[in-house]
Order: sequence, then structure tokens, then C-alpha cells
Amino acid sequence: MTDTKKRVGLFVTCLVDLHRPSIGFAAIRLLEQAGCAVEVPRAQTCCGQPAYNSGDRGTARDLALAVLDSFSGFDYVVAPSGSCAGMLKHHVPHLFDDDPNLRAKADALAERTFELVSFLTDVLHVTDTGARFQRIVTYHDSCSGLRELGVKQQPRTLLRAAGATIVEMKEPEICCGFGGTFCVKYPDISIRMVSDKIEDAATTGADTLLAGDLGCLLNMAGRAQRLGKPLHVRHVAEVLAGMTDALPPIGEGPH
Repeated sequence: MTDTKKRVGLFVTCLVDLHRPSIGFAAIRLLEQAGCAVEVPRAQTCCGQPAYNSGDRGTARDLALAVLDSFSGFDYVVAPSGSCAGMLKHHVPHLFDDDPNLRAKADALAERTFELVSFLTDVLHVTDTGARFQRIVTYHDSCSGLRELGVKQQPRTLLRAAGATIVEMKEPEICCGFGGTFCVKYPDISIRMVSDKIEDAATTGADTLLAGDLGCLLNMAGRAQRLGKPLHVRHVAEVLAGMTDALPPIGEGPH
């Protein structure tokens, strides 16, 4: 019998690898449940976004070359991050505008690259992951996932299927202030933005704040603790994979 499973290369992301590996394991669980054969290329490194956003196109290009090599041959490349997926899909190809052969490889990579929840719903047509999370939640739409990849209703659809009650913030689409290197370059502005975001989330009455990008989540979890707001902050993949009982919320204990 011919194996018809889709071969997926998981782009783990730097932050997940270093700060919250459980998100990577949640992504693997969700993809395998959906019938994919998942591999995690050991040679993968950064997508190049920090260098790219800082104007260091040379370093970004070198990192992108490594990504092209690491993820060649997969049917799809999936990342539990709209930010990294957006970099691979929309920006990496332009790093090779001066080389038609490499540009073609980058375009091919871009065409088969997806953010995790979007891939589950839009490509694999998953409507229910089987997880149950019957809590009141609010959802932060990360900038890259929303504006570059159109990730908006996909996580909400799967969360409702899991039994979650979603109470929207007044401004769920406003940036949390992380923005990669933005929070380093403009810390005062960033702190004000994330403070406003946490106040907005707390006002909903939800006990759980969810998002699909770990950078946003680390930023919001840290500020919620400093402001004394009782919000449990989690990545949506951990919720949809049914891993919340075994894992503390982000910033609230070892993981």
C-alpha cells in the first residue's frame, strides 16, 4: 500500500526551541493527529527575521540559505508562529532577487509554507482537534499572522469546537508592542503598548489569554505579572493539542 501521508517539515522557531519547547511538541501532536508525517530538520536555525528587520540583509540571506537547504523535499513547511511563517512566505524570496535559481527555490518554499493553525484548517480541513478546553478565553491577533497570512477566524473556529467561550477584546488586532527588535529599540513605546493590551484583555473577564506567536505571549505574560493581572497566558497550539493539564501557563512555572 502506498503511504499517502503528507510529509511536513516543522519549523520550530528560535523562541519555541529556547523558551517553550512544548509548543513544538503540541504542533507535532496536532499535525500527526491530522494524518501528517512530521519531521524536524536538525540543521534548522533562525528564519532570519531579526537580521532582516534590522537591515542586515547579508546575515538574513545566509540564514535563509540554510532554511532552503534544511527544508527542501518536504510537501509542506509548517511553523507555530505567524511571524516566522510570514518571513518565509513573504520576505525570504526577495533576499534572492539577484539570483533567479535561488529565487525560484525560495518561491517554492514560500508556496508550501504555512502557519500551524491556518494549515490545519485551510489545508487539512480540520474542524475539531479533539481537545476540550471549557474556559473563558480572549485571543490576541499577532501582527504578522493577521496581516501577512490572514490568520483570524481559524484559531477561533477550533477553540469553539474545543468548548472555549471566546470574549473578544475591544482591540484584539492591535500590536502587543513586542515586534521583535521593536521592543528593544523603543522600550518606552513598547511598554505602553503591552500595558494597554493587558488592560484590554483583563477587561474582558476572561481568565486565559491566547495567541499564536510566542514572542507576543512572552511579552504579554511578563507584563500581566508585573501589573498583577490574573491572566493565564498560553499558546493556542497547547490548548488545541490538549496539553494544558500537564503544562503551566507561560511564565508561571517550569516547562
